[in-house]
Amino acid sequence: MDNHRVSALSTAFVRLHARLAPVAFVPEVRLHQADEPIGLWELTEGEFRSDQPPPFWAFAWAGGQGLARYVTDHPELFAGRRVLDLASGSGLVAIAAARAGAAAVRAVEVDPLAVAAIALNAEANGVPVDAELADILDGDADAEVVLAGDVFYSAAMANRVLRFLLRAARGGAQVYVGDPGRAFLPRDRFDELASYDVPVSEALESVRVKRTTVWQLRAGRPEAAG
Repeated sequence: MDNHRVSALSTAFVRLHARLAPVAFVPEVRLHQADEPIGLWELTEGEFRSDQPPPFWAFAWAGGQGLARYVTDHPELFAGRRVLDLASGSGLVAIAAARAGAAAVRAVEVDPLAVAAIALNAEANGVPVDAELADILDGDADAEVVLAGDVFYSAAMANRVLRFLLRAARGGAQVYVGDPGRAFLPRDRFDELASYDVPVSEALESVRVKRTTVWQLRAGRPEAAG
C-alpha cells in the first residue's frame, strides 16, 4: 500500500474516532480527542494489528498539557526559534509552540495515526506544523528548542530519549520536558521551571488531576547518559 493511501486511511480514522474539542488545561488549543480510551485502544490493535503503537495521539496527556501551558504562557522563549516536538502524540505541544510564534515547528512521531492527527490538529488551530513520521532518537535534533511531553514512561524509552536530549543540549538547544511524575524521569539532570495541577482522564491515569512539572535539561558530559 503506498504512503498516500496509508495517510488517507489514517486521516479518515482520526476523523471518525476522535472529536475536536478544547484541551482541558490549554483551552486555547483544540485537538481531535477520543471520548472513551479503552474502546479506541482495542480498536487500533484490532484494525491496525497488535504491532500498531497505542493511540497516544488521541489523548491530551498530563506532561504535554503542562508543557503546552508553559509554552503558551512564556511565548518569548519560543518566538522566532526553530522548534522540535519529540514524540509529539497529538501535536499539542507543537501547536502551542507555533501559536507562540516559533519560526518553524517540526513534530516527530513513529505512529502514522499520530502524524495524521498532528496534521489535522494543526490545521484546526490554523498554525503551520511539519508532521514527520520518523524515529530520530539515534540522530541529532537540528533545532534551537526541543520540547518533549511525557516521554519518560518506560526504562527503554527514557534511556534513548535522555541520550538524544543530552546531545541536543550539548549542541546548543534549549530542552524543555513536561512530566507528571513518571518513574523513569532522571530528575537530577533537570532544573524545575513550573508545576501545575493538570486535569486528566481517570480511565487513563486512575486519578482526575496529576501534578505535572516542566523541567529544563542541563547539558551534561558526553558520557553522562551512559
